[in-house]
Amino acid sequence: MPSEETGWKQALFGYVSTINEAALHTDLRKLRDIPDNEHRERLAQRLRLAKQREARWAIRPVRSEMRARIERFNTVRSEVVADISIHLVRSMEQRSQPWMEERVERERIRFVRIGKSWRLDSVKPLVAEWPAEAYPIEEDDLRDVWDGERKAALPSAPYINPQALYGFKSRVYAGASASDNEYGFSNGYGGSTPRGIPYLREAAVTYAERWWNEPNPAYENFEVNCTNYVSQCLFAGGAPMNYTGRRPSGWWYKGFSNKDEQWSFSWAVANSLQHYLSNPRAFGLRAEAVSKPESLKLGDVICYDWEGNGRVGHNTIVTAFTPDGMPLVNANTVSSRHRYWDYKDSYAWTEKTKYHFYRIADEF
Repeated sequence: MPSEETGWKQALFGYVSTINEAALHTDLRKLRDIPDNEHRERLAQRLRLAKQREARWAIRPVRSEMRARIERFNTVRSEVVADISIHLVRSMEQRSQPWMEERVERERIRFVRIGKSWRLDSVKPLVAEWPAEAYPIEEDDLRDVWDGERKAALPSAPYINPQALYGFKSRVYAGASASDNEYGFSNGYGGSTPRGIPYLREAAVTYAERWWNEPNPAYENFEVNCTNYVSQCLFAGGAPMNYTGRRPSGWWYKGFSNKDEQWSFSWAVANSLQHYLSNPRAFGLRAEAVSKPESLKLGDVICYDWEGNGRVGHNTIVTAFTPDGMPLVNANTVSSRHRYWDYKDSYAWTEKTKYHFYRIADEF
């Protein structure tokens, strides 16, 4: 007979096995034994949408593995509340060509002891792709056409990795001397910036792959981290910061100092980055809105307006494609790698969801 210490862990194993089997076979019947009605419906909705997608695009799940890790737990008499992370690794196939998706979800699960056995009682997702707090956008930012000089700077580029510096390292341009810094930007925030920097899409993807499930310690890691992560990827691909010194404008990051948040809203807030990308400018980080996901390339960005009300709540970066040419994306908050672009497997998705597809400029 299971001990009190291990009994609830066996119930956890049973729960993870159940949802894994249901996901692999897209079989809603396998969810019947989950007693939490609200969570069962969340999972069922996810499976219904997955089944529709698979039928439409001839996608087939081949293999699915879920690994649960107990982050912490608390036992009080006949009750255990545990925070767990579930690492999903799933192999998908389309036209006999495979790809692999990974995702890490965190849940808080309550187990109760009934007699000599334990059973799952309730499940609450701990993180989801919901919008963070809305921040103001300055009128200047909405009509900002960056002149490439007045606002350009690399304020204090954190160490990232060698791939992240491809667009800057050991390059000197007119308006900045080698003594200023190795990136070719003046230390004064009014210095000039190079024009014609290529967007290194592979470098952006390399960074996205390296840090999809682990925060880069050179940056702050936010509870809602999707946009901070996407901004880091864009910067790793060579997008130059647009430093204004004002949080509601530009696109920049300096870090955290004396309890002062020193980054623009566009760097870290989903709706603000979407506003920034949609705003035309001649130089610097800019993008073209396209109408179809098939028009995107590696390193491009998708923004998600869950309620269709004009407020973006989540951002992802394109890191691969299905055999039929649909984007697969990486993201943070719910750490995801090569996830299907439509995000219908997200608890945040609704029938009202609208997408913004942005093709990042090939040259800054």
